[in-house]
Amino acid sequence: MKRDSGYSTVAEQRKQEEKVWDTTKITAFVLVMGLLIFTALMNSVSWYVQKIWETSGYFWQAKWLKLYYYFEGREWSIFLFGAALVPSLVFWSFNGILMVADVTGKPTFITRYRIQLGKNDPVDTKKLQQALYTVLCNQFFVSFPMLMPMFYIMKWWGNTFSKELPTFHWFLVELSIFTLTEEILFYYSHRLAHLPLLYKHIHKKHHEWTAPIGVVSIYAHPVEHILSNTLPVMAGPMIMGSHIASITVWFSLALLTTSISHCGYHLPLLPSPEFHDFHHLKFNQCYGVLGLLDYLHGTDTLFRQTKAYKRHRVLLSLTPLSESIPDSPKRAK
Repeated sequence: MKRDSGYSTVAEQRKQEEKVWDTTKITAFVLVMGLLIFTALMNSVSWYVQKIWETSGYFWQAKWLKLYYYFEGREWSIFLFGAALVPSLVFWSFNGILMVADVTGKPTFITRYRIQLGKNDPVDTKKLQQALYTVLCNQFFVSFPMLMPMFYIMKWWGNTFSKELPTFHWFLVELSIFTLTEEILFYYSHRLAHLPLLYKHIHKKHHEWTAPIGVVSIYAHPVEHILSNTLPVMAGPMIMGSHIASITVWFSLALLTTSISHCGYHLPLLPSPEFHDFHHLKFNQCYGVLGLLDYLHGTDTLFRQTKAYKRHRVLLSLTPLSESIPDSPKRAK
């Protein structure tokens, strides 16, 4: 009986090992095939987008040359147009619409998507005027002057004012590096600004808005505006020696995304602002842009336990997430 028991045990172990091995082979096969299919699809999509880019590339190349010759090749004028004027128009156009909603409470299509319900409903106009004054000062007396040394760095690279636009694939590479560079520099400079001494004298100004609105994305002390808002965005293009067209698109995207993250509304089809809105609410969570370094350093653990984390996704319907995923009712004291 003992011998039979031993044999059965060995047989069971072999069966178990064979089962594990078969499962491993099937898993490996599925993963490899999945990777191959994913790679093929990505290459197909990339190829398709590249073809569209090439088709429209002649159009954009012609427009770029027309602009270049319109400025008669004056590189400083071209740089100011691309790195200052266009991004500023994007910033103020988007935030102008939001400010109408903040001040008047209309249109309800926007205001019904408010994240912190009952806050800035409507916004304090005196506080808004003060914020606008600071934002304009930061733009005219900090951001624009910083473009001058950047201009000479880009001129030294020699590619910024090329008559040939960068390829679509190269722009995607640049965009990835820009985003990663901004994430690293912003996270650590922002977290440093939360040290008690620096917070008291510098960063506290930005946190006057515990329920932020779009325009206060660059409402900050001048030192913070240089180190946390401007340099992290400028660094990527300066490292890569990017074309002015890439710089224009990147600066516009950076200003647009930071406005969205501060806007106070979780609007359909736009990136989720829940992450940074939670930072303004709690102060010691969610320091980064993408959240990668917050996850790595554990500075998003509280955020991950909240309903805000569940709402932190792109809204694909017209129903506000504050309604479909409401906050838990507060306990009576």
